[in-house]
Amino acid sequence: MSNVFFKSVSVSGKIVFFKEVMMKDAISPHGGKLINLIIEGKERETLDEKIPSFKKIRLNKREVSDLEMIATGALSPLEGFMVKKDYDSVLDMMHLSNGLPWTIPITLSATEDEAKNLREGEDIALMDESEMILGILHLEEKYTYDKEKEADQVYGTLDAAHPGVAYLYQMGDILLGGKIGLLKRPKHNDFLKYRFDPAETRKIFRDKGWKRVVGFQTRNPIHRAHEYIQKCALETVDGLFLHPLVGETKGDDIPASIRMRSYEVILEKYYPMDRTVIGVFPAAMRYAGPKEAIFHAIIRKNYGCTHFIVGRDHAGVGNYYGTFDAHYIFDEFDLEKIGIIPLFFDHTFFCKTCGGMASYKTCPHDSNHHVTLSGTKVREMLKKGEIPPVEFTRPEVAKVLIEGMNR
Repeated sequence: MSNVFFKSVSVSGKIVFFKEVMMKDAISPHGGKLINLIIEGKERETLDEKIPSFKKIRLNKREVSDLEMIATGALSPLEGFMVKKDYDSVLDMMHLSNGLPWTIPITLSATEDEAKNLREGEDIALMDESEMILGILHLEEKYTYDKEKEADQVYGTLDAAHPGVAYLYQMGDILLGGKIGLLKRPKHNDFLKYRFDPAETRKIFRDKGWKRVVGFQTRNPIHRAHEYIQKCALETVDGLFLHPLVGETKGDDIPASIRMRSYEVILEKYYPMDRTVIGVFPAAMRYAGPKEAIFHAIIRKNYGCTHFIVGRDHAGVGNYYGTFDAHYIFDEFDLEKIGIIPLFFDHTFFCKTCGGMASYKTCPHDSNHHVTLSGTKVREMLKKGEIPPVEFTRPEVAKVLIEGMNR
């Protein structure tokens, strides 16, 4: 029997009420069902025999990570790469054609030369860059698309200096839509003890008895501001799911291996480990700002989170997005359909007068009282082997970053 109650949440000053359903898992996947498209048993054996006769398409790193996430349910309710009606609906309406909120197209591209030999209705073998066959695509549709429209609708800019737009512009001119099946998991040699599928994190949360779980997305080391907002959120829920992205990022982001070590050292010393779980997020970074905030929230819902932290400039890059655009975009959706509670946090810092961490919402003092450092300044200090002020970052984290950046 499910227990249904109404939850209120403040969104940009408005109080919105929606239902939370407490079932075996605390929250249902997006669309109500956790997708599993991993092919096993006799079906796998039959396909292995047929694969040599299939036409083949090579996937890049982002497409490989998307394939794996579709198959494991991280991108539920998607069952494959988007067909045109879903692609168009996401761009124009920020919803799938079935009405569910969705903000980032999940697509597989091909060149015209590659696509001309592929027939709708046939099965295509999907390979990684080493030509290992990972899965199959049942090709339902081949279609053209407008790259500039996608750039504008998803990233809010046509500027090729934006990393997401740059990726889009180098994609093939034809999109291949259809359901997929995963025959073999992509080969991972790193973070093996932290690689959890959504079904596994849901079981972890369930075994711990957690009904209210807050997820945190990051592609950066945790500094004191991150720690502050995570612990503020943890005061209101049963557990924290720290979910750092380890897929493809832009070249000047700190490598995932260094970041993961920095997470380990801060968790060991400063976090309640009985109320914290860390797992890696295999997605590629899109840098789509507000659109990616919605996308990240929905995915964490699929992993079993009931709440999701949205900080300032979530998934931002450069000056393409306003500081709190990732908060405001939630006003454009029915929160009951999104189904996960967003927790919005302002800019946070250490205030010398308050004597602790604070934000613009809680601190009455001007910026002269605050300990803040630009990313550029921090990188300069770390490259020189200098540890930033303890009010900005934990020394243990700084030491890991210094060692990693100066190898």
